[in-house]
Amino acid sequence: MAAPTPTRATKHSAKPQKDPVHPPPSGRRRRIRENLTAYAFLGAGLICFALFSWYPIVRGLLLGFQQVTFTQPATWVGWENYQRLFDDPLFATAWKNTGYFTLLALVFGFAAPFATAVVLNEFRHARSYLRMTVYLPVMLPPIVTMLLWRWFYDPGPGLFNNILEIFHLPAQQWLESENLAMVSLVLVSTWANMGTTTLIYLAALGSIPGEQYEAAELDGASIRQRLWHVTIPQMRFILMITLLLQVIGTMQVFIEPYVLTGGGPNDATVTVLLLLYRYAFVYNDFGMASAMSTVLFIILGLFAAVYLRLTRSKG
Repeated sequence: MAAPTPTRATKHSAKPQKDPVHPPPSGRRRRIRENLTAYAFLGAGLICFALFSWYPIVRGLLLGFQQVTFTQPATWVGWENYQRLFDDPLFATAWKNTGYFTLLALVFGFAAPFATAVVLNEFRHARSYLRMTVYLPVMLPPIVTMLLWRWFYDPGPGLFNNILEIFHLPAQQWLESENLAMVSLVLVSTWANMGTTTLIYLAALGSIPGEQYEAAELDGASIRQRLWHVTIPQMRFILMITLLLQVIGTMQVFIEPYVLTGGGPNDATVTVLLLLYRYAFVYNDFGMASAMSTVLFIILGLFAAVYLRLTRSKG
């Protein structure tokens, strides 16, 4: 017998199988188009990052080895800028003042946010309002903050001297005294910047299990003992990170001495960035300014390396 002839339905019932190894041309083109789009966005981001971040860094490093005034062609002077920089007695004064400011900022600015966060964490009502009140100085423009505190420190009708007069205490030259000027700047910086750190501490305090405090209370621990044996150990990593970030931030202090004291009296408040500003825009010596920025960059880079090491080990 002859084999049955396949019907029309039999001929068209089998569908062609897709080749998993070789996709159809339309799918390959779509993948290529998507990859090109992704690489285009990535390339644009890298170009912007290199143009606005890496190029200024490299350019600043090169300027440190040149004599640059932007009125005449730059000339290569090698290490001369660094030699003049380290021979300048004001360079050592600026670093000493900056270190003193950082030390005072750690005494006031590191303890005050932590104490404020511990107190606010005990409140059960109006917590959001109190957090907003603490964070309010951070939202003010820095120049407004400086002008406000300049009025506070005014030796005549200033707020602080008026308060001293109420208690029959002698008026003080807050910004004109070599002994009080730096302390006055630290108070301004602490008040203006403690809001962010306080909120970080409040978030960390909220993550501590309440069972630990309950167990400490059952053991008869006082408030000071609970703070020392429960709160601080649980927040040790956060405290270390904020300490490093505050050191990095305070070593770059500029606006407080620039607006309030101008570096005086008798260069008692000249900081590193203020001296760098003078080199560049007062003395018109951009080579010296670039050399000083390189030194500051290296020192801050060491602190940043410690910060990255701590965060990496914690992770």
